[in-house]
Amino acid sequence: MYRFSNVFANPQGSPIRALFKYLSEPGMISFAGGYPNPDLFDTDGLKEASERAFVNSRSCLQYGNTDGTPQFKSEIIRLMHDRGIETKPENIVVTTGSQQGFDLTLRVLINAGDRILIEQPTYSSNIQAARTYQTRIDPIPVLEDGLDIDVLEKILKNASEKGDRPKLLYTIPTFGNPSGVTMPVEHRLRLLELAVRYQLIIVEDAPYSDLRFSGPPVPSLAALAQQIPNASDWVIHLASLSKIVAPGMRMGWIIAPSEIASRCSVAKQSADVGCSPWMQGIAAEYLAGGRLEGHIKKIQAAYGEKCRAMAAGLRAELGDAVSFNEPNGGMFIWARLNDGFKATDLLEESIPRKVMFVPGAGFQISDPDLSAFRLSFAMPNLEEVKEGVIRLGDAMKSLRSKKK
Repeated sequence: MYRFSNVFANPQGSPIRALFKYLSEPGMISFAGGYPNPDLFDTDGLKEASERAFVNSRSCLQYGNTDGTPQFKSEIIRLMHDRGIETKPENIVVTTGSQQGFDLTLRVLINAGDRILIEQPTYSSNIQAARTYQTRIDPIPVLEDGLDIDVLEKILKNASEKGDRPKLLYTIPTFGNPSGVTMPVEHRLRLLELAVRYQLIIVEDAPYSDLRFSGPPVPSLAALAQQIPNASDWVIHLASLSKIVAPGMRMGWIIAPSEIASRCSVAKQSADVGCSPWMQGIAAEYLAGGRLEGHIKKIQAAYGEKCRAMAAGLRAELGDAVSFNEPNGGMFIWARLNDGFKATDLLEESIPRKVMFVPGAGFQISDPDLSAFRLSFAMPNLEEVKEGVIRLGDAMKSLRSKKK
């Protein structure tokens, strides 16, 4: 009846959203969505920031600049400076979360059929976004220490020889979603060197970089690029307040070379005219109020405690049935079932026991590892984390008994 576009004739939705129907079930413990725990929101600080923002109500209720209000951009510049990134207003586009930043980047850089590189596993919605633009996607495997730079270098060398150079690489190098891994500095430097040599745009998605609860900090690709001649020309940095302040604000931003940023601003005009000046005003006042640093320390401590509890529970309750690496930050543990078990089979046993997670296939581009799955420790409270893993262990025992 309806003549849909080729991309949306048979669309594939988010594997995370597909589980939302179970969230309303009484007693359900969700390790599925990467949601911040609302008990950790700085509601007092945000209320005060909202009141300060609304003092100039005529401004915050009116249309604003498509690329962002001067006040919020000024606070972004200050925040980025604290993170080791020097930038200017003309390099910044305020977005509806970092996900819109990736979408706008694709809109201004990609034609149908263009080749791009995406780490695997990675954030499922940005795989969807890339497919929407009808790209040719090459997955780059993520190892225990992040993106496989050796594989990347071989692909770039072969592509250069054949004249089929990829336009960009998408990566979450710090506390990856879903992998939880962080790329070490030496690999980041190699990646930047490759970007310059092969003129490859690196899209660095960094929504989790402030959520470190153990180990020494690692500078962002954007910060390191400023130490290498010409490297900043090939890095687009995506950031967001969603994971560290409140996702309901939907405040993120792009930092990019001005030629790219200006085109992203034009693309945003036809997408949503501009982000809410009201929300930008609240975000700016919150950042200016100086509460962010203390708030980040609070959530770092809380997530660290829950991550350690989840890891300890997995070892105690599932034992040799599961393999995983314990992350130093972020929101996720990426695990694999051993002995040929599939994550979807475990999920079927888990849901009746009122605990759920996301099978890993949706985070992978091709040849998915069906044993893999993602657990988020961010949303449940500490007792729910402990109880949820006990339920997972019970589900695993049931699955094993059925396989005998």
